[in-house]
Amino acid sequence: MASSFFSDFGLMWYLEELKKDKFKKFKELLKQEPLQLGLTQIPWADVKKATREDLANPLMKHYDEQEAWNVTFSIFHKINRRDLCEKAKKEITAHIKEKFSNIWFRETVTRIYDYFEKKLTQKECGYLEFLFVPKKIGRQTVVLRRVQGIGKTTILVKLMLAWAEGTLYQEQFSYVFYFCCREVKQLTMTSLAALISRGWSDSLAAIPEITSQPNRLLFIIDGFEELNYALNEPESDLCSDWMEQQPVQVVLSSLLRKKMLPEPLLLIAAASVYPRAIEEKLECPEIKTLVGFSESERKMYFCSIFQDIRKALEAFGFMRKNEQLFCMCQMPIVCWVVCTCLKQEMEKGRDLALTCQQATSLYTSFILNLFTLKGASGPDEQNQGQLKGLCSLAVEGMWTDTFMFSEEDLRRNGLVASDIPTLLDIQALQKCRVTENSFTFIHVSIQEFCAAMFYFIKSHTNHPNPAVGCTEALLFIYLKKVKVHWIYLGCFMFGLLNEKVQQKLDAFWGSHLCWEEIQQKFQQHIQSIVDVLNLVMNDTPKKDIKKPNWPKVASWLFFKVLTHSPNLKHLDLSGTRLSSNDVVLLCNALNNPTCNVEKLLLANCGLSADDCEGITWVLQTSTKLKLLNMSYNYLDKGLPLLCEALHHPACALEDLVLGCCYISERFWGNLNEVLLYNKSLIHLDISANVLKYEDLKLLCEALKQPSCHLKALWLEKAAFDEETQRLLMAEKERNPCLTITDN
Repeated sequence: MASSFFSDFGLMWYLEELKKDKFKKFKELLKQEPLQLGLTQIPWADVKKATREDLANPLMKHYDEQEAWNVTFSIFHKINRRDLCEKAKKEITAHIKEKFSNIWFRETVTRIYDYFEKKLTQKECGYLEFLFVPKKIGRQTVVLRRVQGIGKTTILVKLMLAWAEGTLYQEQFSYVFYFCCREVKQLTMTSLAALISRGWSDSLAAIPEITSQPNRLLFIIDGFEELNYALNEPESDLCSDWMEQQPVQVVLSSLLRKKMLPEPLLLIAAASVYPRAIEEKLECPEIKTLVGFSESERKMYFCSIFQDIRKALEAFGFMRKNEQLFCMCQMPIVCWVVCTCLKQEMEKGRDLALTCQQATSLYTSFILNLFTLKGASGPDEQNQGQLKGLCSLAVEGMWTDTFMFSEEDLRRNGLVASDIPTLLDIQALQKCRVTENSFTFIHVSIQEFCAAMFYFIKSHTNHPNPAVGCTEALLFIYLKKVKVHWIYLGCFMFGLLNEKVQQKLDAFWGSHLCWEEIQQKFQQHIQSIVDVLNLVMNDTPKKDIKKPNWPKVASWLFFKVLTHSPNLKHLDLSGTRLSSNDVVLLCNALNNPTCNVEKLLLANCGLSADDCEGITWVLQTSTKLKLLNMSYNYLDKGLPLLCEALHHPACALEDLVLGCCYISERFWGNLNEVLLYNKSLIHLDISANVLKYEDLKLLCEALKQPSCHLKALWLEKAAFDEETQRLLMAEKERNPCLTITDN
């Protein structure tokens, strides 16, 4: 039996649009239409005298709700009132255009993006079209991972506008619905129908038409990580009725796990911090990554902000030298922060090299500039008070996992109503599009920086929220990655201890802050961590470490441990992304006399030819390193540097793995000389590289020489032509002590 909704709301909404003759025709067709749909016939006596108000009754007695709507819409098509079926789409489309246009023009972030157009770029269109190209058969769910602040919501807003304007997904989706998780989690009870119609209609009448072709629906779930759902409800607790009121968690879990409306496509946009176990609960998930600005786009953005190409490229060059800043500038808002700061610093005649030396230095300049009036030598008391309040708000948010703040939150942290327009105007905060009178920092990294600064201007014991922890607790939680959304907080804490940064902050606050106290606490805590790690390593039977999961900004701590671990022999960092700075720290540790690492695995670490310089230094000075695996890195012109080190008399390396290192043919001659003069190298892997017959011929000539001590050579023989393979076989027969292995 159909629900009361069908009678009370739904059918009346449509039948009122029918003139008398069309209504009469509707009833006549109602005699036969059910039979054509494989349903039982309704007695004519129940239909003949029915008015518009009570026509739903016979349908309710004979069919369930979906069957009743199927009959209704089938008849509408036959009486040439297809427009009634399209009425809902027109209303929804108009609502979406209005809603998302308002979002685009209202948000602070959009004002920051003066460089951007509301319409999708060719690159964005291509990416969005690619999202729903299935790799396997099944009811598709796409999980769109992204770094927080990469511009995900911006591109989803543009997606919604493009669909509403008829330029995207017109052949794929009849309806596209966007659910903001930050908004949805404020609800307690709801239904999927209510979520769909929320904001554009008080009536649920159009829902049956919307769901009549469920395979042409797209649901976008934006900010999934904010729900903190594990999707682990028992199957029996899930709901299949899209009209039924349920706890919001049950409704969303039922949709995501395909219990409710299994046919639609789902696009789940989530920060990279969501638990991976959730993917096991989804049906046929395809994991895709949203990328930010390319290098050329970052450069173009600099030019648009500076309006002077020479100055823009000069500033870009300084930023480009700092790998962390360059990486962070993939995020559009951060790119705006960096551009704005460097432009202001350049106008003041300051040294951009110092500003770009570390991310903390740049963020310090950016924040202090916000709270210093233009032309003033320093801040006034009101500016200082506002920044103190902002730092207090930020640190409370970090400890309580809060990123959207009410006016009450601001008041509790010392920010009064009259401060709010200023904070919005200088773009430290922005209005939240979801809830009235709510605010967020323009980017989470700004919140993290202000939270770090709090510890240098106030004590956590003076904070109005007891959840705010001490510096020791902060450091421990950061290094242990207990709070996965603390991305830069620890980096900023360490960076604020820099002497140059201290001078900037002392000048702003007009007093010396508690630098020494925090530095002492950090050193004591780090030493305790080192002591524990030493104890663990010394008790490890295998005396090895594999693939550490350190925060990038705390990698120095890991490498410091290497110099305090004499029993550590085997270090496997394969698959761990190493920055240039990480490589320098690693090489420093390996060259320390107390480091006894013998096997070093650096496969697929994102190494470049420039990184070979540090490795060369290690090979020339360390007599302990015996095995080095640098496979699956783009080394190319770095090979001559390595070969130079292998010539060195102090080099004791025995095994060298350079598989798939994209080495050009012009560099293979350097390796031939190594085989002639190096007395320690006995195993060499150069598989998955391009070697021509001439290169291999020179290699074989070196192998024939008495001074060559190589015992095993790894190649991919199948990649060579017959002539080259014969050359290898001849060398193998000539030298039975040499093993030539086909990988």
